[in-house]
Amino acid sequence: MSQAVLSGLALLLCLLLGLAGAGALSRGRRRFVPLGTALAAAAGLLLGAAGIAAGSASLALPIGLPGAALSLALDPLAAFFLLPVCLPAIAAGVWVCGGDERGRPCMPLFLAGMMLTVLAGDGWTLLFGFELMSLASWVLLLAHVDQPEVEAAVRLYAGMAVLGAACLVPAFALLGGVGAPFAALRATPPEGLRAGLVLALMLIGAGSKAGLAPLHVWLPPAHAAAPAEVSAMMSAGMTKVAVYVLIRVLFDLCGPQPVWWCVPVLLMGAGSALIGALRATREPDLKTILACSTVENIGLIALGLSVALAARGSDLSALAVLGLGAALLHVLMHSGFKSLLFLAGGSAIASAGTRRLEFLGGLAARMKIVTLCVLVAAASWAALPPSAGFASEWLLLQSLLAAPRVGGLALQAIFAVAATIMALSAALAAAAAVRLVGVAFLGRPRSARGSAATEAPAAERAALVGLAAWLGLLGIFPGLAMRLVGAVPAMLIGREAELGATGTRLAPLADAPGYLPLMILLLLGLSGAVLVWRMMGAGVRTAPAWDCGFNAPPPWLPFGDPATQYGGRSFAQPIDRAIGGAILRARELVRPAMPGSHSPARYNEDATDPAERGVFVPIGAARHRVSDIIDQINRQTIRRSLALVVATLVLLLALIALQGIGMVAGP
Repeated sequence: MSQAVLSGLALLLCLLLGLAGAGALSRGRRRFVPLGTALAAAAGLLLGAAGIAAGSASLALPIGLPGAALSLALDPLAAFFLLPVCLPAIAAGVWVCGGDERGRPCMPLFLAGMMLTVLAGDGWTLLFGFELMSLASWVLLLAHVDQPEVEAAVRLYAGMAVLGAACLVPAFALLGGVGAPFAALRATPPEGLRAGLVLALMLIGAGSKAGLAPLHVWLPPAHAAAPAEVSAMMSAGMTKVAVYVLIRVLFDLCGPQPVWWCVPVLLMGAGSALIGALRATREPDLKTILACSTVENIGLIALGLSVALAARGSDLSALAVLGLGAALLHVLMHSGFKSLLFLAGGSAIASAGTRRLEFLGGLAARMKIVTLCVLVAAASWAALPPSAGFASEWLLLQSLLAAPRVGGLALQAIFAVAATIMALSAALAAAAAVRLVGVAFLGRPRSARGSAATEAPAAERAALVGLAAWLGLLGIFPGLAMRLVGAVPAMLIGREAELGATGTRLAPLADAPGYLPLMILLLLGLSGAVLVWRMMGAGVRTAPAWDCGFNAPPPWLPFGDPATQYGGRSFAQPIDRAIGGAILRARELVRPAMPGSHSPARYNEDATDPAERGVFVPIGAARHRVSDIIDQINRQTIRRSLALVVATLVLLLALIALQGIGMVAGP
């Protein structure tokens, strides 16, 4: 059974490569490319679900470099991660058929790279798939490279991709060889300094691709610059591939390690959750808000992985299963609601003609289906019960609250602070979700283009409704999703992740009733029925909206001036004043109008990401200094240039002579 599933996946990879080639050679609208990608992703999703319980299998492919052929391997971990990789691709392939741009010949290549990384059976295949994924996504980013901000985002993304490759290659070399099969690497796990170097290189190489702080700076501009369907596949799928690489190496290939391994993962995860959620409450661009939310959720996943690492190092298998199971469940939930948010946001942007929150508004009356789908996804983003996002974040919080049983006093204090940061980030995420829905979809249109917005095309609505139904199913039946997760902890830790999962119930603690989404849904339904009954019994009175103290509106604006509505900055200002100044250095600059002057008052505000000013700005300054030194060397006279060449040759000859003397004296 497992061998047949793996053979089907190998055939699917070949079909995706052929589809990419046919799309590149064809001309015209090329509708078959996204449709073929969606069908291939659907087949990959079904094969992945079948492979979770099918067992392990391996397959050598007749392609690759001499002596380094590609090899595939299927196990519960690889099969599970096919789900968050293929689900966004299905929706993106269907969604893009409703828009004007239907080419995207690199979409199947992007999906093939992600699937090849997940199904890799050795380090060489994993690296090849990882770089194929990076290259295809980089090409997809070039769709709007004529815009200056997109060009800067593409350059930054390419630089981070090179950094990731430069770290992953030596990491696998330290594990035992880039071309060695995973089975051989498991037999000789690293120890001591070599294990620490592998951990550092993996956190930089795969952590940067996932968007872990402080290496997340590239993610918001790159994901915001990409087309909507590409943003969905990057935020919901590509970041999960990076998480898979971390789990594959840290949990599988490295074996059990000391407790301190959890500390860098914990710190990076807490920083990502807080910074991503805080930035999502203040960014003015709709897609940048969603990209910052991805940083936050990747941080939450890293928090669960840190709990599992600490518990496994302390031989607490139950807690390790809880942390790993919660992280994997959030991987599945986030892939669903983030792809839905990006695709619905793409429909809203295409109809309203802008990505700026202050120019949106009133879309709920003109795009009813899109708005309902956004509400479903925003509930998961804000972790409101009984949404899909609440189940996974609730389990993550349970694991963090139980983590202080591990390690000494210092580690226990760090876990306690991390639990507080997670609670704060969840509150900030709820504020960001309310801000996005309230400003962009509710109220009145703030621009002429927004007032003329229409419902999304049929293909886009089909993709959005399908994702919303999937999220509703997972939210009401989280136990079914946990059944998909359960085999992975059994493989990595030796204990299946049941967590009291009975379809509609999650109970990680035996002495507690657990989470019952159907009960919460019933209570919400009763409350809604009572509210509707009270509203029907009360009289309806129509009056002009409060205009924030402005003069009475003219007759042609009976419900007030749209410009006086609360905007994105109105929601973000209290949070900025409370904690934004300390973390993002947010500040406001107000220049009031001078008495007797006709110049208007001016208001400006700015903020900087701590990772940008603490890591990337110094690196950029150092790069400029090195470039200046190289330019000075290039501007030397011919005599000095020849002198440098001669000095270099003399130095090399001296080194060769010393090596020869050592070889002679050695025996």
